[in-house]
Amino acid sequence: TMLFLSLTNVVLALLAAPLLLGVVNRTKAFFAGRRGQPLLQAYYDLAKLLRKDAVYSRTTTWVFRAGPVVGLACALTAAALAPLGGTRGLIAFPCDLILLAYLFGVMRFFTVAAALDTGSSFEGMGASREVQFSALAEPALLLGLAVVARLTGELSLSGMFAALSPAAYAASGPVLALVGVSFLVVVLAENSRIPVDDPNTHLELTMIHEVMVLDHGGPDFAFILYGAALKLWVLGSLLVNVVLPVRTGSAALDLAAALAGMLCLAVLVGVIESCMARVRLLRVPQLLVGAVVVSGLAFVLLLR
Repeated sequence: TMLFLSLTNVVLALLAAPLLLGVVNRTKAFFAGRRGQPLLQAYYDLAKLLRKDAVYSRTTTWVFRAGPVVGLACALTAAALAPLGGTRGLIAFPCDLILLAYLFGVMRFFTVAAALDTGSSFEGMGASREVQFSALAEPALLLGLAVVARLTGELSLSGMFAALSPAAYAASGPVLALVGVSFLVVVLAENSRIPVDDPNTHLELTMIHEVMVLDHGGPDFAFILYGAALKLWVLGSLLVNVVLPVRTGSAALDLAAALAGMLCLAVLVGVIESCMARVRLLRVPQLLVGAVVVSGLAFVLLLR
């Protein structure tokens, strides 16, 4: 039964991850007074890109071609690690939270390397910004996971979040609330969302993540988009597991509540992007350092 639930968790991630992007875009369209694109537009885009051929510049090497493939492989492995709704991940072992952080690090490294392989100073600028901001977001993620590990006494992601329950909020509500705030900032930063980055912008001086993938097309670009959707799902699941640890005694109901939480998170991202402007690039490091401080404060409160 546990294996079936873990497989169901992974299948849901693979099938529903692009849907989160549709919910975000429809929420933004609602606030803008527009009808908006279909909820399944991300699926249509992926299908269209997979039918196309990839075009490669003569200046690029195997690194450029490997970037999207390795990035998608890392995202798929991360999806197998991430639990949801008290359901164990398909892959679970002590200290797998370190592997999760390193998978995103490898994914980022190959994306940056592929951007630099084009020889474009424009993509190099975006790669530099991506690395700087991610280096500040990663400590916030690891510190937050360390808080949950200390609170539950578990060292694996599946064990940590399975041990969380509403009773944990009665004992350590402020600590978990601080971790939730920190994880929200990480979700926005790592997925290139406002107020850190705008995934829909094409202004040269403000682009961060999108500028690194401008030269990719066809199936390669589909891999990048799908990997980004999976990354949003995985990081979002960590936030939902902390904020909404519903434990009804029924694994199906717990998973359904977690899925509802994922949809609410997508709506929240859309609301944030509709009601906030991007912060200045010089302010982004301050925002991410603030997330690190919030996670650190949660850890200090837990040790009292």
